[in-house]
Amino acid sequence: MATHEREIAAPVDLCRTDGRIDPAAIGWSRRPLHRCRIPGWGRTKRWEYWCVTTPTHLVALTVSDLDYLALNSIYVLEFGPSVREFERTALVPGGFGVRLPDTIAGAPEPGSASLVAGPPRPTGGRIRIEIHGEGPATRLRARCRGPQGLPVEVDLLVGMPAGHETLSVVVPWDARRFQYTSKHTARPASGTVRIGGDVLAFGDDAWGTLDHGRGRWPRSVAWNWGAASGRTDGRTVGLQFGGRWTRGTGATENAVCVDGRISKIGQELEWHWSRADHMAPWSIRTPESVGTPESDRVDLVFTPFHNRSTRTDIGLVANRTDQCFGHYTGWIRTDDGERIVVDRLLGWAEDVRMRW
Repeated sequence: MATHEREIAAPVDLCRTDGRIDPAAIGWSRRPLHRCRIPGWGRTKRWEYWCVTTPTHLVALTVSDLDYLALNSIYVLEFGPSVREFERTALVPGGFGVRLPDTIAGAPEPGSASLVAGPPRPTGGRIRIEIHGEGPATRLRARCRGPQGLPVEVDLLVGMPAGHETLSVVVPWDARRFQYTSKHTARPASGTVRIGGDVLAFGDDAWGTLDHGRGRWPRSVAWNWGAASGRTDGRTVGLQFGGRWTRGTGATENAVCVDGRISKIGQELEWHWSRADHMAPWSIRTPESVGTPESDRVDLVFTPFHNRSTRTDIGLVANRTDQCFGHYTGWIRTDDGERIVVDRLLGWAEDVRMRW
């Protein structure tokens, strides 16, 4: 049941000295093994996206460098009987002061160097985000002004249990356009988010997900991304699925993580959702054309409860994003054939169209 994609087991450079992709870098790995120095300038995208979830609230931090623009954001969502949501985004023309580190091969987290974006004492619409490695774990700190001008402070620690596997993949469109993505799911988290005098606690059932990206992109692209983390069927499970943007490249970013072990899925999955109503149920499953029951790896329904909808058009950048938070139900199958029941696993599924 192993994927047809090549598994990389030793450190490798993403690029040659002329900025073209190194063919030896094309493949996937169970821990970050790519050295992502990208020589030159032009359409290079670098970002760190962290989302930490609990059964009642979540926080997401983004630091991105798009070559000509930096975009950093803090997003907080409380859900349950009532909903409280806010987002602060800082745009930095030219990306001045935001330089994301190269990926370091073999590090427990792909961007192991310290990363700081924003002023020490942010006011108005400005924000400050700090991402630091603490041994195998990652410390996330952020500050901004939230609703009614209340101070918002994020202080979270996302763990990395010994032997916990993650998914790193190189997606090649051609020699000059490519993406290295490292997706981490089901990493235990703890800490707090303070909004004025209110404290949101992240404890026993808190999970961190990382999207670490380095690459050179086409001008326009569309993608789906789905992820979830938590405990189900007596196991600790992380889901990681992508769609549309990898078609025709020979690579996918599809995998499940069960009790820290990655099972890579080499097929493009079938996504079904309604662009007219993103809050309607979605489905993600193995294509029927795969043929044998043993090859069926995913059969899930995603039921949203909230849509984080964003529309941006600032000339160089136009973004249409519907990131729906909700629960996954159904089943997945691991490399050894074990079928795991997925019962209301908290996560998200998104529909994105980007011009950048």
